[in-house]
Amino acid sequence: MGKREMPAKEHRTQRRPQDSRKSQDNRRPRDSRRMQDSRKPQGNRRPEKSRRELEEVYYNPAKSMAGDRRGAGTNKKSSGNRKETARKGKKKDVLGLILAGLQGLVSVVFMVMLFILDMLPIEYLGIIAVILLLLFGITLATQFRKKGRHIGGKIFSFFIMILLLFATYYIGKANGALGKISGGSYKVDNMVVAVLADDGAEKIEDAASYTFGVQYAMSGDDVRSAVADINEKLGTEIQTVEYGSLSEQAQALHDGQVQAIIYNEGYTGILEEAFENYSKNVKVIYQHSIKKELDNTAAQVEVKKDTFSVFISGIDVFGPIETNSRSDVNIVATINPTTHQILLTTTPRDYYVEIPGISGGQKDKLTHAGIYGVDASMRTLSQLYDTEIPFYARVNFTSLIEIVDQLGGVDVESEFAFTTSEDSGLVMDVAQGTNHFNGQQALAFSRERQNIEGGDNQRGKNQQAVITGLIKKMISPAMLVNANGIINSVSGNVETNMSQDQIQDLIKDQLAQGKAWNIYSVAAAGTGDEQVCFSYGGGALYVMQPDQASVDTIRSLIDRVENGETLEGSEIAQ
Repeated sequence: MGKREMPAKEHRTQRRPQDSRKSQDNRRPRDSRRMQDSRKPQGNRRPEKSRRELEEVYYNPAKSMAGDRRGAGTNKKSSGNRKETARKGKKKDVLGLILAGLQGLVSVVFMVMLFILDMLPIEYLGIIAVILLLLFGITLATQFRKKGRHIGGKIFSFFIMILLLFATYYIGKANGALGKISGGSYKVDNMVVAVLADDGAEKIEDAASYTFGVQYAMSGDDVRSAVADINEKLGTEIQTVEYGSLSEQAQALHDGQVQAIIYNEGYTGILEEAFENYSKNVKVIYQHSIKKELDNTAAQVEVKKDTFSVFISGIDVFGPIETNSRSDVNIVATINPTTHQILLTTTPRDYYVEIPGISGGQKDKLTHAGIYGVDASMRTLSQLYDTEIPFYARVNFTSLIEIVDQLGGVDVESEFAFTTSEDSGLVMDVAQGTNHFNGQQALAFSRERQNIEGGDNQRGKNQQAVITGLIKKMISPAMLVNANGIINSVSGNVETNMSQDQIQDLIKDQLAQGKAWNIYSVAAAGTGDEQVCFSYGGGALYVMQPDQASVDTIRSLIDRVENGETLEGSEIAQ
């Protein structure tokens, strides 16, 4: 029995040294963990393994090694996750840098568009460039923050790019609009065929067999051009009857002597004066437009240092702004950019004057000069006041509404308290003194002449008051910076022969200097009368005979502005 047990004892004895070493190895970390656990707060201690589990590990080295292998696998997996996170972080860094690069590119394009627009002084451009550079620096810096927190920088960069893209688009749009309203070099005459309102003809082909009334005394070449165009369209020659004047021609249509008449659409206003409800009693079935070049002497003017005059013509037409029509607003603005003096001279629309190069010494209403083109009105006023007028600005009534609304309204001084009539487009009460008008109200105030003392003379003064209010509002830096929006809104309703470069120079110079302007207003006076007018040729029409003393006073004021004087009594605009 004893002999049999000895081998077993030897076997146990042989294994113990190995087990002893392993048990020591296993005890050390366990004892170490216990010491660490004893130092931890009780709430954070992990539950100890059961004695059975510990014995399994102690007596089963294979299981212990398997656990070590699982731990090693977990460590490898954790290391792989860290590497994957780092790779993703690098990808995010690349995306952020791409966005920053795009922001820089858009910023450069934006600055190029500002240089092309050429309205801002170099100081303004420098400030904008510094701001864009700082924004770019902020975006770039956010892409190097620790722990990959770049999302805020990406959102910031995207937001800045969207803003710059929109701004670049609108600057380009404004630059195109400025090109449309500036550099005017032609005028348009619209020749029309009119029949009675109850006539069955709706188009020129329906009137092929009609007899047409024509007159060649005024705009004869244009009438011949229209007849030739009609013949070409119909493939046959129309039958015409010639009359000596516009009034005879219109009367022939009214009496049934002819079924249609051919005339310049600009004469419609004259026919309205002679025939009650003329426009309601006829309809137009044909239109032929004739474009003519204008002589432009304005290119040589240095607007930043030369004194110059601008003819401001207010018209009320449908269709292209270049169309010749009567001018209801006739204001000459004489501007000395060195002394910052502006003289606004208004001339009544019914002033009885010669139209140089048109009327052959006969007199006509000033407003009728517009029928022959804006250049005819400029020559008429230039002769009247003995001064050169190189520039013009034609403003359609609808554009006044948009300009005033773009400026956020305008403050206008009224000499009298009155209520506007329905003919002005809006019935409203006007207070004596300062009034704040929106676009529609400013237009009604400018149009009214029935319910105010002085009639057409006072209307001219009211128009001056609106222009003065506009100048005061527009020369402020905030509004000059918003010039793009204003130009954009009035494109198509404003036209000037001032070049784009000249307009840009004026805006840029005012932004750079920021000086106040002195505005002096004066109105030509006269007395009402009835006289035969060149453009009508029929009976007498209401006119205003000029007061030569007031004309001489205006001539003297223009000379003083040109000589560099500052006029006493001027309003200060800043």
